Amino acid sequence: MPHGKLPEKWQQSAKVVKAVQIAFDMDSKLQYSIRRSALDKGVSPSEQIRHLLELPTHKKPKRPRLTVSLSGEDYQFLSLRYDIPADEQLEIKKQVIEELTQFALQSEFHKS
Repeated sequence: MPHGKLPEKWQQSAKVVKAVQIAFDMDSKLQYSIRRSALDKGVSPSEQIRHLLELPTHKKPKRPRLTVSLSGEDYQFLSLRYDIPADEQLEIKKQVIEELTQFALQSEFHKS
C-alpha cells in the first residue's frame, strides 16, 4: 500500500467521518412543524430536513427504533414501578415495551 493511500474498504468510512452534524436553533413551532411533517412521512427529522433542502436522502432504516437513555436512577424508579429488581434490565425493558405498546394501542383506539 503506497504511503498516504487509504485501503479501499476504509475510503468509504473516511467520507462518513468528514460529515459534520449541525444543529438549528429554531422557534419551537417551526421545529414542531418539521418534526410533524417527518412523522407523517415516516422519516426522521434529519431526513425531512434533507428532503426540504433537496439534498439526497438515505435509505430508510431496516429496523426503525425509538430510543430513550436510562440512568441507574431511572432503572431504580422503574424497578419500583414494575416490582422488578433494578439489575434485571431486560425484564424492565420488556415491561417498558408492554407499557408503550398499550399506550400506542389506546391512542389508536381513541383516534378512531
